[in-house]
Amino acid sequence: MKKTVLFIICFLMIVMEANAMASKLTEKEKSIVEISSFTSSGNQEQLVVSLNNALDNKMTINEINEILIQSYAYCGFPRSLNAIGTFTNVVKMRKAKGIKDIQGDTPKVLSSKDNRDAIGEKTREELAGGIVKGEWQIFAPGIEQYLKEHLFADIFARGLLTHQERELATVSFLAVLSGAEPQLKAHINMAKNTGLSDDKLNYTVQYAQFITEYNMGVFKRGAENTAYAKYFKGTSYLDMLSTNGVTVGNVVFEPGCRNNWHIHHKGGQILLVTGGNGWYQEWGKPARKLKAGDVVNIPAGVKHWHGAARDSFFAHLAVEVPAEGAKNEWLEPVSDAEYSKLK
Repeated sequence: MKKTVLFIICFLMIVMEANAMASKLTEKEKSIVEISSFTSSGNQEQLVVSLNNALDNKMTINEINEILIQSYAYCGFPRSLNAIGTFTNVVKMRKAKGIKDIQGDTPKVLSSKDNRDAIGEKTREELAGGIVKGEWQIFAPGIEQYLKEHLFADIFARGLLTHQERELATVSFLAVLSGAEPQLKAHINMAKNTGLSDDKLNYTVQYAQFITEYNMGVFKRGAENTAYAKYFKGTSYLDMLSTNGVTVGNVVFEPGCRNNWHIHHKGGQILLVTGGNGWYQEWGKPARKLKAGDVVNIPAGVKHWHGAARDSFFAHLAVEVPAEGAKNEWLEPVSDAEYSKLK
């Protein structure tokens, strides 16, 4: 009996870990989300960072161009052309530094002999999981023609990116575009039909919205916080902004991530919330919701924890209050049962 229970527990832990990993993005997928989001929001400064990261990770020039070309269908020619101009300058600057980026394969271009209407209809049906019907097709037949012949034929037939990658880009364009909720919902369903999971798509939407709302250009997300990972439930990122005098770290939590209960002895801590939604709780007191602009002053000797909401990324600056002999004492994790009660 004990062996059976142990086996079930181990099995459930493996499944939970697999599901958690399924929500994460590969490096290429993360680049697609970032490039698409910053193109759609018009943040050229942060787009430069993401374009350089994508090229450093061996994404080809032509693959990136496909994202920027496709963007015009969802966020307009101005955003698309601005992003292409930015990318042109990035490639030139890298070339001037002696960096040899990969041009990549040449996209396929349909000819006048290709039946664009039939190609586009077939592609859209595959993505939508069936025939698409709506009053708008009869009311404004021109847009139906452009959608089939140009978007789902000309653009999707170009290759270089898979249909799954193109839908990932589309979801990212729409996630940060105000007033596009119906289209976002439709393309999330299309993305599912390409094999993307609910977890990964939820993560994509949260990530896209967070990086465009949070001022990533001022404070870098930093590398994964492996040094303190044993004191965190979930994935966090850390960028130390200052280590002399007053210690300041930029901490970013993925959705659901939180640190253990802990105490700052002798010296306290100040949290300056810069993005997303999160929680702060002192021992024996109700948890406090946190949002951008909130300030938390944590006195020395107070047992507490802080982290992200279940459905949001969260970021804050952690400012250590200097004191002679100051140190942190890490304690037990915040249990799933405790955390699940927070609403």
